[in-house]
Amino acid sequence: MHPSLLELVSSLKTRIQWEQKRGDTFPLKTLSVLSPSSSSCSFPQSTQALNQLSQEVASCQKCPLGSTRIQTVFGVGSPLAKVMFVGEGPGYEEDRQGEPFVGKAGKLLDNILTSIGLSRKTVYIANIVKCHPMTDPSHPEARGNDRPPTGEEIAACKSYLDRQIELIRPKVIVTLGASASKTLLSTSLGITSLRGKWYTYGTAKLLPTYHPAALLRDPNLKKDVWKDMKSLKKELEN
Repeated sequence: MHPSLLELVSSLKTRIQWEQKRGDTFPLKTLSVLSPSSSSCSFPQSTQALNQLSQEVASCQKCPLGSTRIQTVFGVGSPLAKVMFVGEGPGYEEDRQGEPFVGKAGKLLDNILTSIGLSRKTVYIANIVKCHPMTDPSHPEARGNDRPPTGEEIAACKSYLDRQIELIRPKVIVTLGASASKTLLSTSLGITSLRGKWYTYGTAKLLPTYHPAALLRDPNLKKDVWKDMKSLKKELEN
């Protein structure tokens, strides 16, 4: 495991143990994270509709990213999840594996989910753009070739995310990082100003927090993410 990732995970476990001893935290049990409106009948319909949308995304050429990607990265998780995590866009590893958050930041996200009784199988994870934005598209084999999506790329792709949200009908959307938060909230404010507060997006509540990659760059941010995850846990238990 990457040294900084190992340090973050260890620190998170220590924090959990400390708060449990202090008596002001929650038990680490698996949450009920399926939508209250879900049923055995709605599951196949949601899955089928998402599969059809995924096929549509796979053939998308609405912006230049369609000609430079290896593959689209649609989303992963439960079609009936109560909580949906939305990131920025696929990176090097995601472009190759076809799944969001599979690199170092993804491993950290998995550990964050586990710390509040969630998992990749019980939530839904997606990005605001479905193709890998590269600084130099002529070298797709190069690592460290990632960049934030442009406004044009986001505008071309956002309808797919909105359709995912419409089909999944999450109770809560957690936006990871500045790009996702600013896009869904239609604001120019930065993530530092946005995080830790509750907003609305359609029928869902929305909670912005830092992107896991930001925690790898600056471990001091983990305390704020921990506060945000406790707030999420409380909201899901209501």
